[in-house]
Amino acid sequence: MMTRKATGQEVLEKAKECLVQAQTVEELRQAQSVLLPLTFGLSLKQTAQAIGVSTGWACQLRRRFLKEGGWGNRPSRGGRRRENLTREQEAEFLAPFLEKAQSGGVLIVTEIKTALENRLERQVALASVYNLLHRHGWRKLAPDKRHRKSDPLVQEDWKKN
Repeated sequence: MMTRKATGQEVLEKAKECLVQAQTVEELRQAQSVLLPLTFGLSLKQTAQAIGVSTGWACQLRRRFLKEGGWGNRPSRGGRRRENLTREQEAEFLAPFLEKAQSGGVLIVTEIKTALENRLERQVALASVYNLLHRHGWRKLAPDKRHRKSDPLVQEDWKKN
């Protein structure tokens, strides 16, 4: 069985540079996934075995390097990928609730949940609302040990001694 000849001669020099400049194992493997087939004629399976990854992952590393022309151009992975609203939209959405809470009112999470569901037009988990509040500096305060309207004298009389 004959295998296809490896493509990517145009990025061979870039791969050699990247091999020397690699700072992480991922970057090193990505450069090797391009260099080994082109310089030594290794198959994809042999390349994967040499760099210590699966054949599918070696192929993915190689394709990504060829597509982007090296790993230096790729932005770092980070940020919120499944956000419902941007930070600014969240702040705008929470503003009336937080103002009401700061002026002596109580922040009722179920109200916020209902309003958020209406805005997004779908169901939202309660944890999502708490995460939203946490992102904007709100924290749940623990309740007092006793009720503010309780009378300690009446309680003492009621206790059975």
